[in-house]
Amino acid sequence: MGFLVLKKGRERSLLHSHPWVFSGAVEKIVEVKQNGETVEIRSFDGERLAIASFSEFSQIIARVWTFDANEKINKDYLLKQIQNAHKLRLSMDLDTNTNAYRIINTEADGIPGLIVDKYDKYLVCQFLSAGAEFWHENIIEILTKEFNPVGIYERSDTDSRTKEGLEKRTGVIYGQEPPSEIALNEEGIKYYVDIKTGHKTGFYLDQRENRNKVKVYCLGKDVLNGFSYTGGFGIAALAAGANRVINIDSSAESLNMVEKNLVFNELDPSKSEQVEGDVFKVLRTYRDSGKSFDLIILDPPKFAESKNQLEGALRGYKDINLLAFKLLRLGGILFTFSCSGHIVPELFRKVVSDAAIDSGKKVQQIAVLQQSADHPVLMSFPESFYLKGLICKVW
Repeated sequence: MGFLVLKKGRERSLLHSHPWVFSGAVEKIVEVKQNGETVEIRSFDGERLAIASFSEFSQIIARVWTFDANEKINKDYLLKQIQNAHKLRLSMDLDTNTNAYRIINTEADGIPGLIVDKYDKYLVCQFLSAGAEFWHENIIEILTKEFNPVGIYERSDTDSRTKEGLEKRTGVIYGQEPPSEIALNEEGIKYYVDIKTGHKTGFYLDQRENRNKVKVYCLGKDVLNGFSYTGGFGIAALAAGANRVINIDSSAESLNMVEKNLVFNELDPSKSEQVEGDVFKVLRTYRDSGKSFDLIILDPPKFAESKNQLEGALRGYKDINLLAFKLLRLGGILFTFSCSGHIVPELFRKVVSDAAIDSGKKVQQIAVLQQSADHPVLMSFPESFYLKGLICKVW
């Protein structure tokens, strides 16, 4: 087995069980021949620290499989990790409330770079790292035996593949071709999901628990759902008795799916308006025309893809939340989120607090939100805690 030797004093993060090694921490690479292969991580003094996958092209040059330097990374190891992940989901009793949830959440489930989501009888996979790609065939074989899906569809089409020196790839990798739209059932609410071309693996499964929380505040209320995608929050709000919902998104195709989801749930289409446009611009127009709402939901896309984009992202989060506070009536509720990994929870809370102060309104924070439980967080890997949310009240 090849190995990486760290520069002197650069082993601290590994000693704290953080699973990433950056290229700048590496002194030398010895007998490593292939992108994605399994390597040993050694300290400058020769101490064996971890077993990892090697990524020739990424700044994250190694992703740790295990901190047991004697562990063998093979098909049996992968089977154990996948079975552990499956047992965790079974313990959550997810199947009683939904037919779609995450099965494997990359490093947080012990398989760096692998995402597997269940959509009814189909699985959707993303192989996002060189290490996951190296074990591609073995992983698919294990998934077919462990879950017995009708089909497995691959959505390895993210930019992270390019950073790993891998080509983007999509398509059927096992069993039947999935239909263009799969019916998702979530707590009695139904959604059509396009797993072939939709965002992420088709739907924002990480917001399932937060969609349930929104329902509490909707009865008889006027709701604005910003960055609506296919209407997850908006449909939940109407189903919970909202008086009216405005869904705003830049994609006409996504808004067409909102219309389908309204019909699917036998909801009154006259209570829902779909607005195609830039959410920032639309909200400014509403502010200038004196519109107001009882409940606003902001679930924007990632504003910061890198640290270089952090300053601009913070301006964006403050601007959009400031607009929301100005549009809320007395007693109004804001659900606001950030999925940007570079925006830590404390920083996100500060940005929302600054927006609340600048709005001139009195605002309470009444709850903290995060990703659903089937998207677990590895405690030694804060990057796996990516979805941050707040519920705020104007009073």
